Amino acid sequence: MAEPQHRALTLVALAGPTASGKTAAAFAIAKHLAPRMPVEIISVDSALVYRGMDIGTAKPTAAELASVPHHLINIRDPLQAYSAAEFVADAERLITDITARGALPLLVGGTMLYFKALFDGIDPMPPADPLVRAAIEAEAAAHGWHVMHAQLAQVDPATAARLQPNDTQRIQRALEVYRVSGQPLSHFHTPKNIATSAGGTGARALISLEPADRSWLHARIAQRFDAMLADGFLVEMQALRSRGDLHADLPSMRCVGYRQAWEVLDGHMPAAELRDRGIFATRQLAKRQLTWLRSMPTRQVVAADAPGAIAQVLALVDSHLGATA
Repeated sequence: MAEPQHRALTLVALAGPTASGKTAAAFAIAKHLAPRMPVEIISVDSALVYRGMDIGTAKPTAAELASVPHHLINIRDPLQAYSAAEFVADAERLITDITARGALPLLVGGTMLYFKALFDGIDPMPPADPLVRAAIEAEAAAHGWHVMHAQLAQVDPATAARLQPNDTQRIQRALEVYRVSGQPLSHFHTPKNIATSAGGTGARALISLEPADRSWLHARIAQRFDAMLADGFLVEMQALRSRGDLHADLPSMRCVGYRQAWEVLDGHMPAAELRDRGIFATRQLAKRQLTWLRSMPTRQVVAADAPGAIAQVLALVDSHLGATA
């Protein structure tokens, strides 16, 4: 029996901000390569791991999931967390297994911390400390999050520089990490030597869909959020809340859109504001994703809003596979 091609740990990664067209490009890659090799998609998305969170995460449909093998989707209950370290362990195992089957691992998503952890390595993050977190929340209630942001700038200027003063969730976590470990959060995001990992060996291409015109992305974000609302996003959120065991501080419920919907259902925000607040939060997410991407110098950028964007992606994939054959 002939050996499958591309036995080396060859992979293609497709990144980009939310609503940049990654899903369509991924399916185009799978279709394009079908005559030559099968493709299996590894999701690089911290929201798609959760079961029952389908509409607000723009999860691929059941038909789409069935058309190409997908991994790391619907693997956690919303009560559970899923860390970057867990992602790396799962992704490395999947890359090896998919390659052994003679298929191409295609990593697709917008959780840039996961990409950085896989490709560059990451130190084990200190676990959450409820007492430290409560102390930070009490300080913020007394002095305001702008003071906590300034405090973070003193101990971890790199992290503070990329966070807005109203990004309370990340400011809290960064301060918690520093107080628990004595190390700034940025310390845990620096490249490490991980020569033994699947992510750190073999040939890889990192293709990034980035819009040349930010207004194009903003329009797509608005269209997608409107579609989510029309498809019953609030009904999905009500079903999650009706379980009775979820709360607003869970990582799953802090996902963009879900956090704002929770505030509406809690009565802390008028329902009429959900659309604008959700779109604004999604724009902020896209901005953070683009900031992460600019810190990845090896990425190959394709203008997501260009008419021939998918054709450019396919050409880069062909070039990568030709070079590694």
